[in-house]
Amino acid sequence: MQRIQSLDPADAPAKSAELLDDIIGRRGSVGPMVSAMANSPALLQGYLDFSRAMKRVKLPRALSEKVSLALQEWIGCALCLQAHTRAAQGAGLSDNDIALARQGTSTDRREAALIAYAVRVLAEPASLSDEDIAELREHGWSDQIIADTVGLVALNLLTGSFNLVAGLEPAPAEQSTKEKHDHVG
Repeated sequence: MQRIQSLDPADAPAKSAELLDDIIGRRGSVGPMVSAMANSPALLQGYLDFSRAMKRVKLPRALSEKVSLALQEWIGCALCLQAHTRAAQGAGLSDNDIALARQGTSTDRREAALIAYAVRVLAEPASLSDEDIAELREHGWSDQIIADTVGLVALNLLTGSFNLVAGLEPAPAEQSTKEKHDHVG
């Protein structure tokens, strides 16, 4: 059950209304997460700016979706899992790739190391050591990718946590398939 009210631009604080109007103008609509975030203009602005910035990471889209699937499995956001599963399928990932990602791994050892690192950044960042970072570099991951992954973790934590607090859940199958999770940029 939704616990934080979704707002239309007419009912939103002025800054949120402006942001919602902009998104609606570009995309035609906003999803449930963004309309609920509109209760906090600061959160909505921060999310939109951060989301746009993270679209510039150097991770391939398929790998970014694998990381997001692993993180959302850990966080427990069904709405995010649904959205990232669709995005992963759109990026060409197989059902097996998606299942492995949700388990925090991959058939590719290099990818598996980065996915495991992302989950540790989420779950136990204080446990990461110099050796862990050196191991990522041995797998060929640059400092930029290592840093970008922290940003991807933070974005997933923000969206997953917000959706859970707000009580946002996937729409039942019989409802419109147009309703989807709204990571916008």
